[in-house]
Amino acid sequence: MTTIEGSVALVTGGQRGLGRAFVHGLLSRGAAKVYATARRTVESNDPRIVPLTLDITDPDAVEAVAAQAGDVGIVVNNAGALFPGSLLKADMADVVATFETNVFGALRVARAFAPILAANGGGALVDIHSALSWGAGAAAYGASKAALWSLTNSLRIELSGQHTQVVGVHLGFADTDMVKAMKVDKLSPEQVADAVLHGVEKGESEVLVDEVSRRMKAALAGPVEGLTVTIGR
Repeated sequence: MTTIEGSVALVTGGQRGLGRAFVHGLLSRGAAKVYATARRTVESNDPRIVPLTLDITDPDAVEAVAAQAGDVGIVVNNAGALFPGSLLKADMADVVATFETNVFGALRVARAFAPILAANGGGALVDIHSALSWGAGAAAYGASKAALWSLTNSLRIELSGQHTQVVGVHLGFADTDMVKAMKVDKLSPEQVADAVLHGVEKGESEVLVDEVSRRMKAALAGPVEGLTVTIGR
């Protein structure tokens, strides 16, 4: 269980879409300060929001941000990438870039901030997965989110000794620029952020935000054919 009121948080990809909703959700629950990272930052009129430039695929940039944000007690690993195309036909560079952001970038952030969270009492690490973590047919994006899910489960064990709450988040689609062209049902970013932050405060290790993610998780016990989705073809 992590207390948000009075806390200092950091949200990667925190100036657009879902990340911005997390920033404002944290503040509405009483966070004292939120570092909002982005590749290209925009200044905020709210003194509680501290913009930081960050490309999570750049190890030096991740370390630089960690050096500036040593007071953080909550980290939301939100930054992500989605490139269209199938595994066999997409540009291989796009597949690599997907994993660089969604897997290795998130892990870089976790590694850089784990000592900071420990020094500040444990806190919480929140990783944003997807219901597509459990579904075949989502190409590099689904595969990368499956890898992140596995990493999160291992990080939960590795960080338990320092009392860091590690929260894995699954959802279908949030209404953000990344998926604006997709004709599917979408949650508002605010709905997602509220459900996740509620889970953080309740001490949960996994948050299934919507019925889509709950159905996909339940289907893991069934045949693989029941876990097929189609995007980006």
